Amino acid sequence: MHHIDVFNGDADGICALQQLRLHTPQPAARLVTGVKRDIALLDRLVGVAHCQITVLDVSLDRNRSALERLLADGNRVFYADHHYSGTIPTAETLETHLDPSPQLCTSLIIDQLLAGKYRPWAIAGAFGDNLDEVALGLARALGLSESNTETLKEIGRLLNYNGYGIVESDLLIHPADLFREVRAYADPFAFHRASDLLAQLRQGYENDMAQAARLAPYTTFAGGRVFLLPQAAWSKRVVGVYANLLSREQPELAHATLLPHADGGFLISVRAPLTTRQGADTLCRQFATGGGRAAAAGVNNLPEQELDAFLAAFAAHSFQ
Repeated sequence: MHHIDVFNGDADGICALQQLRLHTPQPAARLVTGVKRDIALLDRLVGVAHCQITVLDVSLDRNRSALERLLADGNRVFYADHHYSGTIPTAETLETHLDPSPQLCTSLIIDQLLAGKYRPWAIAGAFGDNLDEVALGLARALGLSESNTETLKEIGRLLNYNGYGIVESDLLIHPADLFREVRAYADPFAFHRASDLLAQLRQGYENDMAQAARLAPYTTFAGGRVFLLPQAAWSKRVVGVYANLLSREQPELAHATLLPHADGGFLISVRAPLTTRQGADTLCRQFATGGGRAAAAGVNNLPEQELDAFLAAFAAHSFQ
């Protein structure tokens, strides 16, 4: 049976798939991925029948119709995710591991399924998904040194950084190519030492975040801050990791970053306060292209005329 691996192009998707493929290698599997915000990935599987499909870290709710079509065409689907799922289709050929708990990510769901067999990769994925406290706890339980823990944190941050962009050409490295690089290393510490692609991401991250450090808040509210990024290539790459950084600077506040589209409107990233990790998804789903999870969500294309409505909703929202 032909295998297809469908995964979010960020740290969580890559680290979840890395664990699965270390456990059950499928070197000939077709890889389907893209920028982090491109979550309707199952729509790409046209004319696919009688295959084994693995889906990681993309919302079932946003892929339901394509999933039902694939199941009807005789495919077997393994689905693991931590985003809002909505109603789950019933089929003997569908295996789901779905948990939207705010302290979980897909890498940690896979880690639980595999009884921690490849836990350092799961820790890297958790760091990349801004679950630093969870990741640190797992690292301590594993007996990792402070240096090795910082290595996994950097891996997660850099893999996540590479996933952000409006289109794939915005990215420094295509996520499929990045996963192929990761796949060559069973040991994440060897990956950190030897990977030329990771070194490329490190340099890009340092350059881009130096630009972001100059930004001041666009507006502030009692419970949050909003930052407007310029129309620039570096802005597209840092929009998500910058929101994570802001949330760690002031964990009691909610944060939103606004990235203008070239043809109008905004790409928005929202982070709930780290003290609650709740409500980002319900805020963003008030808008047509919004979605995500309780701790971190976004709006893919907010029309300019709706910006004031978004800011008002953000200011009034209860992140509980």
